[in-house]
Amino acid sequence: MGIPHYIVAGPSEMLAITGSGISEIRLKKKHFLWPLQKCTRLDISPVNYSFEVQAMSAEKLPFVLPAVFTIGPKLDEDNESLIKYAQLVSNHDKNSNHVKELVKGIIEGETRVLAASMTMEQIFKGTKEFKKEVFEKVQLELNQFGLYIYNANVKQLVDVPGHEYFSYLGQKTQMEAANQAKIDVAEARMKGEIGSKQRDGETKQNAAKIDAETMIISTKRQGEGKKEEVRVRTEVEIFKNQREAEVVEASAELAKKKAGWSQTARLAEVEAEKAVAIREAELQMEVEKKKALAQTAKLKAELLSKANVEYDIKVQEANSELYRRQKEAEAALFENHKKAEAQKAIADAELYSRQQVANSELFAKQKEAEGVAAIGEAQAFYLGSLLKEVKNYSSLRDYLMINNGIFQEIAKTNAQAVNGLQPKISIWSGANGGESNGEGSGLKDVAGVYRMLPPLLQTVQDQTGMHPPAWLGALPESK
Repeated sequence: MGIPHYIVAGPSEMLAITGSGISEIRLKKKHFLWPLQKCTRLDISPVNYSFEVQAMSAEKLPFVLPAVFTIGPKLDEDNESLIKYAQLVSNHDKNSNHVKELVKGIIEGETRVLAASMTMEQIFKGTKEFKKEVFEKVQLELNQFGLYIYNANVKQLVDVPGHEYFSYLGQKTQMEAANQAKIDVAEARMKGEIGSKQRDGETKQNAAKIDAETMIISTKRQGEGKKEEVRVRTEVEIFKNQREAEVVEASAELAKKKAGWSQTARLAEVEAEKAVAIREAELQMEVEKKKALAQTAKLKAELLSKANVEYDIKVQEANSELYRRQKEAEAALFENHKKAEAQKAIADAELYSRQQVANSELFAKQKEAEGVAAIGEAQAFYLGSLLKEVKNYSSLRDYLMINNGIFQEIAKTNAQAVNGLQPKISIWSGANGGESNGEGSGLKDVAGVYRMLPPLLQTVQDQTGMHPPAWLGALPESK
């Protein structure tokens, strides 16, 4: 017989208690150990297991998978996994070869089965998926021993001597990367040269545009200056012509007055007049030429400005149309999104209302069932109490029939059934034979009631065939 004592587990320990008063295994952090009970300390801290798993792909190519697994007992609320772990290490330590060989066997087996279903290319390119599949399958097997993979690290796949598949595959990847880098450099250089030429072209186009605008403005200013100059000259010539006309008029007047002058003086005057007209015509021709040149420059400037304005207008219209279509597309997308949200909200509301209706109906049915059950329990209690008091089923039946008016209903039913027939009718007199002289006492009244019972019971028996209860009395036997 041992001495009872109190034991406490460490921070990373659990106490596995077996023995008296415990059905299988009880896990606790602290326990008062009684006689005929045994306590085993379980170390629940994880342990690192390093392996180099040799596997073979679907093409029968061998490879080595170095891996490090951090495995320990799984902690859950009901301690079901810890109980499995306690049963596993009950006779072994967690660092023993038994546990290590068990974990190694599971990992190697699942890794080899999975690798045999995949090609070497799939294993090499899908290392992440391969690692995930291995972890899931290994964890599924470790669950039956209460173990859990807290961390796992699968290192780079290693070639088996004589099968340098990964080395050649790495060289191939390096060459492909180098070639792709050369292609990227060439494309970058090409884009740079194209961008440089494009920038030079845009610079020249902008410079030409600015020069043309400058030339147009300069031509406009020169035309306006020339117009002002021509206007001044014209006014001068007009003034000069007016003066010359006045001189000619004066000369004509003088000639009229000097009609006697010589023919030479007349010819000189005519030549002077003609010379003035010729000069006037020449000046007028020069004025028209200048006007034509100014008009030509003006038309050129107007047409060029109109073309630029039309170009800018077309660009603005195109941008406006593009912006309008973008906004229409965004509005349609927003509208569809809102419609979808509204439909989802309506569906959620209908689902909620249906759930509430179903819950209310279920609650009503439950309450109705509870009411029926309560009524049944009350009736059972009531009948049990009556049966306990009368201690006779026949008496209980007769009481219930009298209390519920069954005899009256039976009499009414029989009366309706024999309506129009000639039923057997019994008539009995009062307690004193139908005579009443106003004399008597309470005992006579009671005697009268007792005299009335036999005819009443006999009538009930004749009409219904039912005998009176034993506690009420019995009919005399028929002769």
